[in-house]
Amino acid sequence: MAEKDLDTRFQEAFEKASNMTELLPQDVMLRIYAYYKQATHGTVGYKQLSNNDLRNAFKTNAWMQISHISPDEAKELYIETINSLLNKKK
Repeated sequence: MAEKDLDTRFQEAFEKASNMTELLPQDVMLRIYAYYKQATHGTVGYKQLSNNDLRNAFKTNAWMQISHISPDEAKELYIETINSLLNKKK
């Protein structure tokens, strides 16, 4: 069987993450968010920093911290993180 391509594996990981019911630590949730945004939107735009909402500031900061990686790298890290969390539950 041929190995699944990156986009397919990323979509599968996203679906798994969407079905997770347990609460995760905030730092883990921010890391997952940042990987997802980098993978799907690329590097964060500075215009998004104008929002005064503290929650959005943390999310934007997490995204900015990984803005040096490529979208494909972000997809791989997202997949690894989700799979690691699911394997811990077993």
